[in-house]
Amino acid sequence: MGTRLQGKTALVTGAGRGIGKAIALRLAADGANVVINYRSDPESAQAVVDEITDGGRRAIAIRADVSDPQQVVELFTQARRFARLDIVCSNAGIEHFGPLEAITAEDFDRVFHTNTRGQLLIAQQAAAVLNKGGVIVLTSSVSAVIGVYQHTLYAASKAAVDAMVLQLAVELGMKGIRINAIAPGGTNTDMAAAVGHKYMHPAVVDKLSVSEYMASTTAVGRLAEPEEIASAVSFLVSDDASYFTGKTLHIDGGKI
Repeated sequence: MGTRLQGKTALVTGAGRGIGKAIALRLAADGANVVINYRSDPESAQAVVDEITDGGRRAIAIRADVSDPQQVVELFTQARRFARLDIVCSNAGIEHFGPLEAITAEDFDRVFHTNTRGQLLIAQQAAAVLNKGGVIVLTSSVSAVIGVYQHTLYAASKAAVDAMVLQLAVELGMKGIRINAIAPGGTNTDMAAAVGHKYMHPAVVDKLSVSEYMASTTAVGRLAEPEEIASAVSFLVSDDASYFTGKTLHIDGGKI
């Protein structure tokens, strides 16, 4: 059990599974108490809470859809069960693939309401409650800066996050609050297992397996594990990153 975050409290959205779960567990291992946000799977969220409390830290699970402004307000209201909030990690997000001609206004709203507006709402509420020294970490994606077949809507929603942290760093810096984003590459999660084949260009889809293709696009020759993404977040929210703000940190294994 680490102590770099001893006495601090973190809120992690989308923390019931995948990268969000790994972040929550890592911050707890570093000494933080953790608020676990989830949208639709209370059992998984409670399992994360139990793992954290079994390790000697405090944790609670709170349901909220981050695309809903009122639910975001209520999330932060309920998080006041802890005396303080020092770290907010916005991880909740949804995928989208589809050709340009098939994208609907409803698709746009659904993706941007969660991936972009939801993260802005989280940052807004976080900025209102964090004290000097507080840290916000949003989630972008390497898809924001590379070309991926039929991934326009998702990539655009994440590119907006890159701009968001750049601009908000100037504003929040006046309050002593840092804000950054992580941009994971291919990561070994259930989401990646479900949609990994969609990242493959039609020219190679019949020549390589999903794992072979994903491995071939990184310098290290493999996917990331969620714990490796969480390690980067652990750095960003710590005092070791005290001069690091307004940046998007790419965790992509050397994307090629």
